[in-house]
Formats: sequence, structure tokens, C-alpha cells
Amino acid sequence: MRWVWLALAVWGALHPTRWFIAWFAQNGYSWSGLFAAWRANPATTGLMWDATIAAVALTLWILSEVRVRRNWEALAAIPATFLIGIGCGLPLFLFLRTRPLG
Repeated sequence: MRWVWLALAVWGALHPTRWFIAWFAQNGYSWSGLFAAWRANPATTGLMWDATIAAVALTLWILSEVRVRRNWEALAAIPATFLIGIGCGLPLFLFLRTRPLG
């Protein structure tokens, strides 16, 4: 199962990035435009908040797990979550969490 988590992390990085690249190609490289698009209507705003809350919850879970298990490599899932997305960060964390310790 461990390798399924890694495959999902790669997919969670590549697939959404494709859509961001397409958006930037169509609208120009504008972070303010991207943030405005996330608030374009109630559906996109709801999805943005859903992903944000999930990312914060995942971060708190990672920090609490690292504190107990001392699996410092799992901290890599935090920047992956906020810089790439929760679709990459969550399966990456599960991949790192299921590695043998010691």
C-alpha cells in the first residue's frame, strides 16, 4: 500500500499543476488573478476554503505525529501541501508515515 501513497502524491502534484499551467497560459502570470479566480463564485470559494481547512488540519496532524514518532522526514509533507496542494501533501505524508522506523 505504501507505493500507492507515493503514486497518489505524484499524481496529486502533476495533475493539478497541469490545470494551473493552463490557467496561467490563458490569463497570464498573475497571482492576484489566480486568487481572484478562487473567489469567482460561491462554488470556487467553498472549494478554496475546504482545501485550506483540510491543509491546516493535515499540518496539525503531521506536527502531532512527528512529535510522537520522531519521523522528521514527514515534515516534508507540510511545504508540499501548501506549495503544491493537499492532493500531493496528504498522500506524501501517508507514504512517509508508513515507512519502517528505526
